Amino acid sequence: MRFSIIVVTLNAGDELFNTVESCMNQTFTDREIIIKDGMSSDDSLDRVRALPSDNVKIISEPDLSIYDGMNRAIKDAKGDYLIFMNAGDAFADEKVLAQTAKHMIKHTSDIYYGNMYRKGSNTLISYPDRLTMFGLYRNVPCHQVCFYSRRLFEKKGYDLKYPIRADYEHFLRSVYEYKASLSHMDIPVCIYEGKGFSERKDNRAKSAEEHKIITSKYMGKRTLIYRAVMIVTLQPVREKIAGNRKLSGIYQKLKTLIYKMIK
Repeated sequence: MRFSIIVVTLNAGDELFNTVESCMNQTFTDREIIIKDGMSSDDSLDRVRALPSDNVKIISEPDLSIYDGMNRAIKDAKGDYLIFMNAGDAFADEKVLAQTAKHMIKHTSDIYYGNMYRKGSNTLISYPDRLTMFGLYRNVPCHQVCFYSRRLFEKKGYDLKYPIRADYEHFLRSVYEYKASLSHMDIPVCIYEGKGFSERKDNRAKSAEEHKIITSKYMGKRTLIYRAVMIVTLQPVREKIAGNRKLSGIYQKLKTLIYKMIK
């Protein structure tokens, strides 16, 4: 099996249906779809079961958190590469897996990552070809655009002591501890739903705290310099610009240009 697409869900309704339908529409068929449901009480699973497909596995059982659900699904995954989609996300088009498989023939890596659209916006968010330490400090490609080699989960899955940023910790662990190789694909991989658990207003303080702990663990004293740079470059202002529909396009193009200049 080439790809395992893992979707973690709980009472997601139409969002789950749309995500699974997007996965099924992929022209590349050497893949499986694993739905890890946390015991939904709506009819979302019934709707998915009604879809015609022999490559969908549903695991419905209690879990401790989103990342615990992902860890449970990983144990059942048969794919050489794993991608994690949240209910509400979708692939950018029906050829994403085919394009990724084609890229894999020419480039051998542990993590392949592409670009994304944010739902409700026509702006393409592009990631750089080369991820520097400062770039990784700022953030990493979201898991919806990443195809991870299953070897990166063999020793340990997502660390549940980071309920908000376990995916961020895993990415840095893969790079700095497991020495994972990276390959950027200059294609849009997903349409990102947003409004996720990590973006909720009441989780922002906890997210910032986890970010500080994780980066200090893997980057040491360099984080002191990086924090100062983020303050000087007005990070809160840049975040507002990036989230503004009228300005985000210009911001993303400028950011992409800068990334290409420093690659």
